[in-house]
Amino acid sequence: MFLTRKAQMVAPEQTLPGRTERSFPLAEKHRVLDAPLVTDPEDGGVPDGFEVALFGLGCFWGAEEIYWQVPGVWSTSVGYAGGTTPNPSYEEVCSGATNHTEAVRIVFDPTKVSFADLVKTFFEVHDPTQGYRQGNDVGTQYRSAIYYTTPEQEQVARELTKVYGDELKRRRLGDITTEIRPAAETPYYYAEDMHQQYLAKNPFGYRCHANTGVKFPATA
Repeated sequence: MFLTRKAQMVAPEQTLPGRTERSFPLAEKHRVLDAPLVTDPEDGGVPDGFEVALFGLGCFWGAEEIYWQVPGVWSTSVGYAGGTTPNPSYEEVCSGATNHTEAVRIVFDPTKVSFADLVKTFFEVHDPTQGYRQGNDVGTQYRSAIYYTTPEQEQVARELTKVYGDELKRRRLGDITTEIRPAAETPYYYAEDMHQQYLAKNPFGYRCHANTGVKFPATA
């Protein structure tokens, strides 16, 4: 099936039209963490002092599982970011005709875990050099991405991307292809409920294990 998926972005005017509203219900509670699942800032869903981070690192099932285990992470969800089609479905995203990447959205307490530590984890658990793929998962929806929500996050993301990129180059492992953009430019759309905390519901489900095997430099 993956062979039919597009391995290049499409022009915005050629993306699917989507829909004006989400067409499916979502659970109220996170299946693993004692927190709401839907945490939209405009609805007061993010506690005071907490921050939001958005990452694309391949199949979002395994990405979410990694982050819900990080101390200081209050809630996680999976969805679609970086694209053009409003409120896309999973099938539409997988078609390559929405320009979205599969993303994990993280609400965290910066007094317990820093954004820098979340970024370091991001680089260690996937391969940021593969472009529109992760391992055997091929398509634009598997691209590596950081969508920052504050100027401080942007600075950290760019600085740490350079540090890790320099380390990969030193090891001759290729150039980082991670997309770094403001989250405000790319609305996040929640994925269908079956995808939320998928590996808590299906503990023997699929996990993508693509990574470089390189730890983030300890001196950074």
